[in-house]
Amino acid sequence: MIDLHSHILPGADDGAADLEESLEMARGAVAHGVHTVVATPHTLNGAYEHTADRVRKQTEKLQRAVEEASIELKVIPGSEVHLRPGGAARVISGESGTLNLGGRYVLVEFPFQTLYAGTDAELYQLKKENITPIIAHPERNLILQSNLKILYEYVRMGCLTQLTAMSITGELGEGAMDCAHQMLQLRLAHVIASDAHSAVGRTIRLSDAVAAAAQVTGDREGALAMVTTTPEILLKGEPYSVPEPLEAPQKKSFFKFW
Repeated sequence: MIDLHSHILPGADDGAADLEESLEMARGAVAHGVHTVVATPHTLNGAYEHTADRVRKQTEKLQRAVEEASIELKVIPGSEVHLRPGGAARVISGESGTLNLGGRYVLVEFPFQTLYAGTDAELYQLKKENITPIIAHPERNLILQSNLKILYEYVRMGCLTQLTAMSITGELGEGAMDCAHQMLQLRLAHVIASDAHSAVGRTIRLSDAVAAAAQVTGDREGALAMVTTTPEILLKGEPYSVPEPLEAPQKKSFFKFW
């Protein structure tokens, strides 16, 4: 399996604290059937600024340490770009890293409680430059939880989405789980990744989520593709045809009547 989203780089952000923890995360990944991990440190979020070149160097250093520790894991550079106004321009310029530094796909994140004004324009700007945004953990955004129609339009625009494994299994709360399951049912989800931050707790573990996704959709092969063939295509920078969502979701009401 391939994990497209992890915070495995030592001391880079709020993920692995040091090299020892990074290696423990790597061992855990291999133990759970993962052979490739993309290092996607936070960037442009007001706390962390990681250029593509810096991430490349850090990833190469970690890969050497992984090999010296005889861990059979491949670590690939990427980034998790906080998509605020101006973020798209920094990706297009090459300052912020795309997946595998290939220039075709980039992992972007939204704030958890809101969406920035101009988000649509930022996504469109990336698409216009032939860079496909992969929206990280949209199921955890409160606005999207209540109005998946917004995400539906982003997918119709050509964006991809990445569900966090622990959201699917319910370990990140009922709201995230319900939204993740609805996304799976409506074909609004394309990749499952760990978003791992540590060697204990939020670890690199995908198999439980794949099993849960298969149960939700009734499609074991499709669920497995979300951690195998689909991320492989994206890392190679090859064209990926975004499946047409089943329907436009209805906006949820915050009010209940009895």
